[in-house]
Amino acid sequence: MKIILTIGGLSAKYGGPSQTLPAYATALANAGLEVGLISCGSSGSDRPVELSSKVELTVLPLHNRQTRWLPAQNDFFRTIRSICRGRGDCLIHDQGAWLPINHAAAYAGRMMKIPRLVTSHGMLSSWAMRFKGLKKWMAWRLYQRRDLQSAQVLHATSLAEMRDFRAAGLTQPVAVIPNGVFLPPRSPNSEIGNRKSETRTVLFLGRIHPVKGLINLVQAWAGIQRSEAGGRRPAVAGQSKWRVIIAGGDENGHLNEVKAESRKQNVENDFEFVGPVEGEAKWDLYRSADLFVLPSHSENFGLVVAEALACGVPVIASRGTPWEDLITHRCGWWVDNQPEALADALRNAVNRTDEDRREMGRRGRELVGRKYSWPGIAAQMKPVYEWMLGEGRKPEWVL
Repeated sequence: MKIILTIGGLSAKYGGPSQTLPAYATALANAGLEVGLISCGSSGSDRPVELSSKVELTVLPLHNRQTRWLPAQNDFFRTIRSICRGRGDCLIHDQGAWLPINHAAAYAGRMMKIPRLVTSHGMLSSWAMRFKGLKKWMAWRLYQRRDLQSAQVLHATSLAEMRDFRAAGLTQPVAVIPNGVFLPPRSPNSEIGNRKSETRTVLFLGRIHPVKGLINLVQAWAGIQRSEAGGRRPAVAGQSKWRVIIAGGDENGHLNEVKAESRKQNVENDFEFVGPVEGEAKWDLYRSADLFVLPSHSENFGLVVAEALACGVPVIASRGTPWEDLITHRCGWWVDNQPEALADALRNAVNRTDEDRREMGRRGRELVGRKYSWPGIAAQMKPVYEWMLGEGRKPEWVL
């Protein structure tokens, strides 16, 4: 069995999927599967450190992601054809939607009769479909609907994402399997309550994009900084000072909009914008946080929530994310993404003791280790692949 994973790029600027796919590919290879990974990049040296040497990586020129719309002329199609020619045990697992490389992967599946599974990574949510809606409506009618309908199986990381597929009129089987997350080693000196600094940190990490709800976060933070009389007061009277760190790359100038809102709300001194962070610096940033917040309007999974929990940090997440586990396992807050609801959760969180937050973080780390480990995710996906190739029964998590 040869599993061909396809994605538009492995750079951190492309968001969560670019960071999780190497770990997933490695888990599949460690489970005994033959795995190839096809991506776009600047050179053949773009091999992520998380990617096992067992995985065959092919890095193609960036124009295949950006402009090569004729699928027969796209190097993704040509590479898949070269790998699978003469083999009857290939399967394409495509990541995302809307890009020329996704169109080429769909074309390869149809032309060569290769089974194809698509992980959309939340790109069919109602919010995502409305964002640049006219352009997506045209793409849906021209090619995207047909490309998705021709996939034998779709992969949803939550039941909410499966409902998005059905709302879009897609009727084929859906494998409901969450994303995995790397469980980093503990760092005792950075654990909540063991830090020397008197300043406590609320962290957001992700793309600076309208879907992330950062304007609501600014407004919520301003809400807990005002007295009923409209004056200013510390977030927590008599306790440590709090700050909000926003980490991530800007998209389409939204960073300036967030900064402008912080000035408008007179909380600009509480916010620190640190830009993109990767590798060990990212994990250090998580470990240094006392609270993580993801106020997104829409997320199919929300990898950063799992990463924060893996570092022992309690989380506030909006109901635009599928993280009811935060309530079920008592490791955070799951709230409506409105400034008032976010403000209530923030006020609750920052008024707790370090020990309270530390206990919540410990429960979160236990949850991630039990439910979201990469070997466990690969173990769930492997029988899906086998079933698609006629080598096993349909798994019960394929709905």
